[in-house]
Amino acid sequence: MPDPKKGKQAARRERVQALRAQQKRAARRRNLITAGAIAAVAALIIGGVAWYAASRSSNHVSSGGRATQVIPPGVGGGPTTVQAAAHQVPNTSGISGVVEYVTTGWPLTSHNGPASEALSHEHVSGPVRYWVTPPVGGPHNPIWMNCGIYDKPVPSERAVHNLEHGAVWITYRPSLPRSQVNQLQAFVERQTIVAPAGATPSRFLDLTPYPGLSAPIVISSWGFQLKVTSPADRRLQQFVNKFRTSPTYTPEYGSPCTGGLGTPLRT
Repeated sequence: MPDPKKGKQAARRERVQALRAQQKRAARRRNLITAGAIAAVAALIIGGVAWYAASRSSNHVSSGGRATQVIPPGVGGGPTTVQAAAHQVPNTSGISGVVEYVTTGWPLTSHNGPASEALSHEHVSGPVRYWVTPPVGGPHNPIWMNCGIYDKPVPSERAVHNLEHGAVWITYRPSLPRSQVNQLQAFVERQTIVAPAGATPSRFLDLTPYPGLSAPIVISSWGFQLKVTSPADRRLQQFVNKFRTSPTYTPEYGSPCTGGLGTPLRT
C-alpha cells in the first residue's frame, strides 16, 4: 500500500514549487513594470531637455537672448542698378568727421525718386552697385531685414532699406580683432529699445561685418557716415544719438525695423 505520509510530503513539495514559481513570475512582472517605468521617465526627461534646447535655439531674440542666425537672403530677379553719384555737402551734423550727402528734395518732389541730386528712394528687385561703401542710401530692395547683430555680411540692398526706416548701420572689417567685435556688440546691446510713432519696439541698429571697408569701423545712417578706428570712439554714441530713428533725419520715420527678413543673433 502507498505510504500516506510520503504522499502528503510529495503534495507539499508540489505546492511549495508551485508557490515559488508563482512568486518568480510575479517578481519578473514587477521587474518589467519597474524597468518600463524607468525607461518612460528617462524618455520624458530626454524629450523635455531636447524640446527645451530646441525652443531656446529657435526663439526670436527680442528678449536679448541668442537665436539661430538666419542671414537675410540676397536679391535677384532683376537687372543690376548702378547708383548715380552721391553728392557730398558740408557737414552740418555737429559731429567731427561725419561725411554728409544730399538728402533734401524727398519726398517733396516724388515718393520714389531722386530730387535735387538727393539719394534715390527707388525700390528695385535686382542687385545695386552703390556709389558709397558701405552705402548711405539709394535704390534698395522693397523688403527690409530685421534689425540686430549679425556675424556675417548681409545684403546691402536690404540694409539700405533699414536706413530709410531710421536704422543706424555699424559695419566693421571681417579682420577686426574679436575683442573689438565684442565691444561693438556690447555697444549695440547698451542702446535703448525705442518705438517711434507706434512702430514695433527695436534698437534700430544693425551690426555686421563688411568686406572692403576703408576704415576698421564705419557707421552709417541715411545720408551720413562716420569712419573710426576704435569701438571706444565717443563719436559712435554721438552718431547714434543724432541719427537713429530721428524725426529730422529719418526719411520714413515711424517705419519698422522688425517684420522683415532674417534672424539676427541678437536684437
